[in-house]
Amino acid sequence: MQVTSSHSHMKAELKGTSISFQNPTTLFDTPHNPLSGALKGCLGSLDGACIEKLLLHCASALESNDITLAQQVMWVLNNVASPVGDTNQRLTSWFLRALISRTSRICPTAMSFKGSNTIQRRLMSVTELAGYVDLIPWHRFGYCASNNEIYKAITGYQRVHVLDFSITHCMQWPTFIDGLAKRPEGPPSLRITVPFCRPHVPPLVNVSIHEVGLRLGNFAKFRDVPFEFNVIGNTGPLTPPELSDESTSFHFEAMLSLLNPATLNLREDEALVINCQNWLRYLPDDRKGSRQSLSLRDAFLNLIKGLNPRIVLLVDEDCDLSVSSLTSRITTCFNHLWIPFDALETFLPKDSGQRTEFESDIGQKIENIISFEGHQRIERLECGVQMSQRMKNVGYLSVPFCDETVREVKGLLDEHASGWGMKREEGMLVLTWKGNSCVFATAWVPCEMRDHIGMDTSLP
Repeated sequence: MQVTSSHSHMKAELKGTSISFQNPTTLFDTPHNPLSGALKGCLGSLDGACIEKLLLHCASALESNDITLAQQVMWVLNNVASPVGDTNQRLTSWFLRALISRTSRICPTAMSFKGSNTIQRRLMSVTELAGYVDLIPWHRFGYCASNNEIYKAITGYQRVHVLDFSITHCMQWPTFIDGLAKRPEGPPSLRITVPFCRPHVPPLVNVSIHEVGLRLGNFAKFRDVPFEFNVIGNTGPLTPPELSDESTSFHFEAMLSLLNPATLNLREDEALVINCQNWLRYLPDDRKGSRQSLSLRDAFLNLIKGLNPRIVLLVDEDCDLSVSSLTSRITTCFNHLWIPFDALETFLPKDSGQRTEFESDIGQKIENIISFEGHQRIERLECGVQMSQRMKNVGYLSVPFCDETVREVKGLLDEHASGWGMKREEGMLVLTWKGNSCVFATAWVPCEMRDHIGMDTSLP
């Protein structure tokens, strides 16, 4: 296999370790190395299953504090990885980076990067963000499924209040506003409330949340939809340079204290909608104090249930990354995050800037999942089945998606590559790529609201 300049760069990053970049066929020819046969069999192979096996060998070595063996496996991965190669090579390059980062934390003198360890992230304009979320239906699937269920839930109301918890800077709402404007009876007034802080994760934009609200307001005015935009927990607008500062990291407990009717200025004549898109994963799930205490994740769900919402939308990636085992996380993460890499491969060239940026954001997620532990590991996804059970345990009832929503989602997917699909599964809509589950969408109401909303709900 020809060694590219990017391969050479990665090799330079590994200099100073106990590994010499010698002939790989002799690197593992030791009678005491139980992995030598498996590792030699993978040399030069780009097969995903073989790469996954190498990643698991490395994770196992790190879990047992065998730094030397972990370095040896990373040497082999280095000869496969390339940030400008095919799907498997590009994905492997990000896993390798994460493993090197983790190794440097376990044994600081063992491995190091030349230059910064930090992934440099560019702040996008709002226009660029729109193109970003349109690349693949990873985000639009949830927008579409949620918006159509909201339309159904607010029927007959003249005032609608959306409490929005999401990471894509309100990109869901222009389409929603446009749909309200087309209502034969005329649009209701719309109020959107967002928290001032958000998890410091991609995508990141170069404008403040206040500017986002102003742009939404201008669009709503253009579509003749009465509109109000509120930010809770606001201490004043941030200037764009401050938006990239880690000091703006999210404070979950402070945010929970704001979820009350007075702070939110809830009104009796409004239909309250609570929208959670790729959000709950960032709420810690560990319990502090007594065994009876709730995690922040469950506390959040309890608090919003107490607000008596007309409907709660919950959308996230259909993947379990909450386990403590590194090997389990690597297996799940590799097989799940292969999907967007493979989807982008189908329509963007290898040197596409859009593709590189999207993959870099996924790479940041991989690094957090693999390299960090404890409170620093914030990417703690639960799969749709697990999250649905959590919702039922807390006191919610599932609202099945209507046929019209299914048709709308199918229409959206028809605009993308043929590999995208959708399935219904235990009250959820699930986005798929080549049959593999990607993102789940669910709709919920508090159990106490069942007799008041006139909507069909499924029992736990």
